[in-house]
Amino acid sequence: MAVFLSRGEEKTRRFAAQYARSLKPGDVVILDGEMGAGKTVFAKGVAEGLGIEDDITSPTYAYMNDYYGKLYHYDCYRLTSGAQAEALGLTDYFYADGVCLIEWAENIADVLPENCKKVIINKVSQNAREIIYD
Repeated sequence: MAVFLSRGEEKTRRFAAQYARSLKPGDVVILDGEMGAGKTVFAKGVAEGLGIEDDITSPTYAYMNDYYGKLYHYDCYRLTSGAQAEALGLTDYFYADGVCLIEWAENIADVLPENCKKVIINKVSQNAREIIYD
């Protein structure tokens, strides 16, 4: 695991765009951090790094947003089990040709692939974030 200290949303986005260049189709990345830590900001940067110009929003009520088959952005906050994710067809995308970014992955931990990458975002202060990643 490596650590990057970000001092602002723009720096987090730029770092995430760089990080995206290390990802390959089929990678599943767990985004871990408390509410408001910057998980969606990180997702915006990953999207930029993958060449996606759409406005990236948290899929809280949709569970997952599909951006051209390149990026699948999940928000599993409202899910209570892996079985629920399977029933909604969300696990099918783990084996597709895009990158999966999963917020609140602990709610579906029992159905996640074994080789997930992980990004942990910790609030250090109002504007600073510690980003721990592999």
